Amino acid sequence: MDLIVGAGISGIAYATFTDNDYLMIDKDQEIGGYCKTIKRNGYVWDYSGHFFHFRDKKLKELVCRHIEPRTLKTVKKVTKIYYEGKYIDFPFQKNIHQLKKEEFIECLYDLFNTENIQVKTFKDMVYANLGKSISDKFLIPYNEKLYACDLNDLDAEAMGRFFPKANKEEIILNFKKENNSSYNDSFVYSSEGAIEYVKSLFKNVKQDNVFLEEELRRIDITNKVAYTNKREIPFDRLISTIPFPKLLELCNISYDKSAFTWNKVMVFNLGFDRKGKDKESSWVYVPNKDICFYRLGYYDNIIKSKKMSLYVELGFPKDADIGNTQEVLARVLSDLKKIGVISNEKLIDYHSIVMNPAYVHINQKSMQMVEGFKKQLANRNIYSIGRYGSWTYCSIEDNIVEAKKLSQRMKNSQN
Repeated sequence: MDLIVGAGISGIAYATFTDNDYLMIDKDQEIGGYCKTIKRNGYVWDYSGHFFHFRDKKLKELVCRHIEPRTLKTVKKVTKIYYEGKYIDFPFQKNIHQLKKEEFIECLYDLFNTENIQVKTFKDMVYANLGKSISDKFLIPYNEKLYACDLNDLDAEAMGRFFPKANKEEIILNFKKENNSSYNDSFVYSSEGAIEYVKSLFKNVKQDNVFLEEELRRIDITNKVAYTNKREIPFDRLISTIPFPKLLELCNISYDKSAFTWNKVMVFNLGFDRKGKDKESSWVYVPNKDICFYRLGYYDNIIKSKKMSLYVELGFPKDADIGNTQEVLARVLSDLKKIGVISNEKLIDYHSIVMNPAYVHINQKSMQMVEGFKKQLANRNIYSIGRYGSWTYCSIEDNIVEAKKLSQRMKNSQN
């Protein structure tokens, strides 16, 4: 019997693909992990913006199979950067021609002077790919706000394919003929929120085998017994989607805690009494250090609703004291006014959540430790998957693919 720990996308996906008998447990009252939705006072909010960028058509069909078709929207992404009091198109490096002439020349000059940069860290990689000016004006301050750390602490490939790279030819061609394409030019979203994806995929799961409000407390890796807040569960295989350091602790495995760091993100969902000025943007990146949030998104522009509905994200170090929610909200509203997102609109309702962990800090030490401990755990038939289970940066689709591959490995090993 397989014990699946976590009823988020990764755990549900594994249950979808496996032929083994299984139990699934989750400490929360609801399925979905961070992919939950709040519907209140006419607003539809996720814990944060979760927009599915499907590359695999069959996976898209699988995930969307049980979603009411009329609610599904394929949205052409419109993304902006708030920079020095005005909006420029994303990605920054392809739109440096929209900057003031002096800044444009700086960026263009530095773009062609990168050959002597030695790449060891994420910050080095940014400089080496796009030059000092582009990096210092947007990519470094934005990512410092996002990750809430020194970018020299991150591995050069910490974001993998998600880092917005562009070659010099693409950048120059964009001066005359705009092509701001990226890996996620369009996305699919339900007007009922991201939870609809989870519910749809969950239709494939044996409902009687899922137990909520049941938290894993300890794992006896020798005798293959999991201890929860409610019972003991013998297992043949354990598939974990919880944060990897937590799994090591539950297995009573000693490890170097300094190898695993992360940020936490506070998200405010804000509902106003009417539309704001921006009726186009999907989301906006904010690198300015004097503005508290690093990104804001417009649910109302995405689902075409009649009142402004925002999500606003703030990054903090994992041990930071965020302080009083009302005080942080007041700062958020003040900064939204400062950059012109709101003026006289009245806040009707809001919701906030702190995601901890949010973005993991990927470095050589953490990657080596995850790889080594994963092999050690696999020898005990314990497998760790998902964004936090694999301690990585990935998309929701990547999580589903990883779960599918693991289920196939299990099938092959039992044949």
